[in-house]
Amino acid sequence: MTDPLQDPRFFADPYPTYARLRKAAPVQKVPTGSGGRYSYLVTGYAEAREAFTDPRLSKNTMRFFAGRPSQRDLHPAVSQNMLATDPPRHARLRSLVTKAFTTGAVARLRPYIAGLIDDLLDAWPDHGPVDLVASLAVPLPVTVICEMLGVPESDRQLVRTWSNELFAAGDPQRIDAASHAVAGYMTDLVASRRSSPGESLLDDLIAVRDGQDRLTEEELVSLAVLLLVAGHETTTNFIGNAALALLQHPESLARLRAEPQLLGSALDELLRFDSPVGIATFRYSTEALTLGGTEIPEGVPVLIAPGAANRDPDRFPEPDQLDLTRGATGHLAFGHGIHRCLGAPLARAEAELALRAVTLRFPDLRLAVPAEELEWRHTRLMRGLTSLPLTL
Repeated sequence: MTDPLQDPRFFADPYPTYARLRKAAPVQKVPTGSGGRYSYLVTGYAEAREAFTDPRLSKNTMRFFAGRPSQRDLHPAVSQNMLATDPPRHARLRSLVTKAFTTGAVARLRPYIAGLIDDLLDAWPDHGPVDLVASLAVPLPVTVICEMLGVPESDRQLVRTWSNELFAAGDPQRIDAASHAVAGYMTDLVASRRSSPGESLLDDLIAVRDGQDRLTEEELVSLAVLLLVAGHETTTNFIGNAALALLQHPESLARLRAEPQLLGSALDELLRFDSPVGIATFRYSTEALTLGGTEIPEGVPVLIAPGAANRDPDRFPEPDQLDLTRGATGHLAFGHGIHRCLGAPLARAEAELALRAVTLRFPDLRLAVPAEELEWRHTRLMRGLTSLPLTL
């Protein structure tokens, strides 16, 4: 059997593959890449929710790969970031940045985000075509997180490039090179902010490092890199996927235009319907366990698929239908448990404001190409469009 997640058709539409796998077993052993390696894939909703909180599934990638031969050269700031840690270290690192992404903190950012969206849409041509990904879904969250971290405007295009390279599926050399580039840049930025401090989130982290010594220098750089990359990649996909879903369901789009106040609650269904994260980041079993009736041995990778779990008919009836009135708050697009995406409030605010502005400002908005001609990113971790050409 070949790796079912490497079929080119999977990237265009993963949901038939997920449904077939889930119907066979909600947790099952699957080949991973080549060389006889394998993982356990979790596609069922109940099983995914359980796996997200099972302490026997570790995220400590450094411990898993210790002593294993590898030709990779991923920078430690990327390979050993907060997402790749377990308690208690994870809790310590997360506590240092949580306050910047609370609902209250994000509410204070909304006027800035709304103004930025207006500026981006002002640059759109009167009649199109326009690429929503390149002209809104990418620059909006990149600009917001760069502003929060104090990244100079002149450097933001570099950040976008490196971030995109980090998800260049099937090209380890590009990924490794990008990891060193972004880590080197952030190391230099930390040094620059130390000599000329400001009031950014990065300055706050530097103060923690230099004052209370609750961060090592390596942890400081790694945390900054993670916030920079994770702070916009998933939101870019969220906005693009949600816009496409609405354009393909004109009755839902018409209702949101008539009742824009519904968009806030509709975000959960849009996240469930086409999750910006297909496969969650790496986990492995620290001891043998049983999940979904499947026995998982010790020491093997376990892949949790929120994209699959969110289409589980046992949790969401008629899962392939977009229903903005569905109660979809239990979706797993942001994960679950201690590793749930801490930037979720910011992502929701950016997507809500962007989608509302686009749908109300451009009443004749439609796809400029047939949906089957759209190109999707070739990475099973992220689910997102490379472009979304629109006619205004």
